[in-house]
Amino acid sequence: MLIAAVALVAASLVLRRGPQLVALVRAHPARAIVVGLGTGAYQALYFGSVATAGVTVATVVSLGLAPVLLAVVDLVRARRRTARPRSTLRLALVVTAALSGLVLVSAASGANAVGGQPVLGLVLAVASGSVYAATTGLGSTLLASEAVDPLALTTVATTAGAVGLVPVALAGGGPYVTTDPTTLGTLAYLGLFTMALAYGLFYAGLRTTRSGAAVVATLLEPVTAAVAAAVVLGERLGPAGIVGSVLILAAVAGLDE
Repeated sequence: MLIAAVALVAASLVLRRGPQLVALVRAHPARAIVVGLGTGAYQALYFGSVATAGVTVATVVSLGLAPVLLAVVDLVRARRRTARPRSTLRLALVVTAALSGLVLVSAASGANAVGGQPVLGLVLAVASGSVYAATTGLGSTLLASEAVDPLALTTVATTAGAVGLVPVALAGGGPYVTTDPTTLGTLAYLGLFTMALAYGLFYAGLRTTRSGAAVVATLLEPVTAAVAAAVVLGERLGPAGIVGSVLILAAVAGLDE
């Protein structure tokens, strides 16, 4: 996140977004920082889940749970004014499918866990998805104001998240630096593309899209991660895990209106 923060600050200066940064910090300091701390917490919990349960379980559960939570909130808000039995039934089916999928994936993680601590990994993945959903919802409310610039929010949030992760990194005991070219290249890729660019585009999309729908659009990630984990890392979910993953994705697809 530190690499992403440096890149975003540089981009903001080059694109002359300094006034927007100052305006955001003055108008919404607490909420912008909370979005950043939430982003950092999501990353820490996610990678903790990867280490203890593997890429597939961590990604499917974390990124599968977030859109369900957000879209359920969106649907509940919309139905408060126009409640319909069919919508209520649909919501119940979606939640049932999502929870059933999580149970199956958790069972698969216990049988095929790569990291050796499947229960802890599942708990971290659920926490990660919940924090991701809450952070996205808060970011969406900030961007509802035309005065908040997406790049400014991404820059402030990423910087706050990087600072918030410093105690976590120190508690981990290092190493904190590396001279290995491959590791440096991987870190640069993660910071510049999967953080700075990805979150910049994500928050730009949140300005004109419901938070639930925006996260639904990112569901290609868990599918891709599951395939990559199977091909590159040799991870296997097994039949129960595959059915669970399909149920989670089907639940999210069922939320699209």
